[in-house]
Amino acid sequence: MKRIILFILFSFIFLLDTNAQCAMCRAVLETGESQDIAKGINNGIVYLMAVPYVLIAGIGFFIYRNFNKSKKNGL
Repeated sequence: MKRIILFILFSFIFLLDTNAQCAMCRAVLETGESQDIAKGINNGIVYLMAVPYVLIAGIGFFIYRNFNKSKKNGL
């Protein structure tokens, strides 16, 4: 269990500095003077990418929990 927690913790630490832009978006945004816009777009892409994974993980957790409840009740 400790290994799983450490793996998740390190995964989140390494994902904090990801670059999720495609090559075309990056080229267009880097030609501008302000790099703050490029960082904002990159963060938005990462958040939009993470939401479906979090939702699917939550649904999987609830299914797993309900399956184990019914197994313990002898059904």
